[in-house]
Amino acid sequence: METGAVVVAAGMSSRMGEFKPMLSIGSISIAQRVIATLRQAGASRIVVVTGYNAEELEWHLARSGVVFLRNERYETTHMFDSALIGLKYLRDKCRQVLFTPVDIPLFTSATAEALLASGAELACPVCGGSRGHPILMSAEVIDRIAGDSGEGGLQGALARCGVPMTFVEVDDPGILHDADTPEDYKELLELHNSQLVRPVLQVSVARQLTFLDGRVAMLLRLIGETGSVREACQKMQMSYSSGWNAIRTLENELGFTVVSRTQGGARGGSSSLTAEGEELLSRYEGFRRELCAEADRLFERHFAGMFGGAAAGAAKGKDGK
Repeated sequence: METGAVVVAAGMSSRMGEFKPMLSIGSISIAQRVIATLRQAGASRIVVVTGYNAEELEWHLARSGVVFLRNERYETTHMFDSALIGLKYLRDKCRQVLFTPVDIPLFTSATAEALLASGAELACPVCGGSRGHPILMSAEVIDRIAGDSGEGGLQGALARCGVPMTFVEVDDPGILHDADTPEDYKELLELHNSQLVRPVLQVSVARQLTFLDGRVAMLLRLIGETGSVREACQKMQMSYSSGWNAIRTLENELGFTVVSRTQGGARGGSSSLTAEGEELLSRYEGFRRELCAEADRLFERHFAGMFGGAAAGAAKGKDGK
């Protein structure tokens, strides 16, 4: 099964005074930075849980290839409740899930990769003796905390889940830096300037027209999961007509049916991927994973030491109780 990620961005940013997820950090927003880092680390399914300013943020990230879920009760609930919305959605779709609040945008992909490489059911990074984010959870851990009371937030639920935390030591101060206040944000910008430059690939397939890319692949995956083109589009903040246009372009370029439609009935129509559609999606995702891994290798070969900054390195994991 795949690796997923949950980014909680439902809060009201009351201490900051501005809407944190859309603040710029370099040339992109905080939310875009977190998504890019998680994707680079290997998270193929990324869920962003929204609440306050949900529509604005969802449109801002509409082309990011993520799934949007809303905490409609964000004003009266806590981050743990928002986290559970995303974690429950992914627990039967992913073997393991990385979790982070949106306002910790400067952890590196190497840190996330170190967590994944630890093989732990439950793990968090440690830098200079302090714990940070993201947190790695297996599907089993998510099942254990799904019915928790929420006392003490996510940290309390994880402490009660019965699975020991593995601490993975990293040389990455970005795991500790959040953006709760303007002062925190200033520190983030200073740290950002020393971060390592990494390659970011947008993998597209074209004949005369581009017909398959990360966003279309996400649409197909969601159609397969939901049985509905309309629901898949809603989760991506894509218009229904744009979704069908993408499907028609894909099918016209390929010359075969990718999405099967069933009309009418008491419960309305439904949609599903054809066998050819499922094979296409599987091949695209495998191609993308291998291409990104090769890009990292070539980047290190050609650009090592050129841009300055320090890469985050992982040391030996330690079990904690």
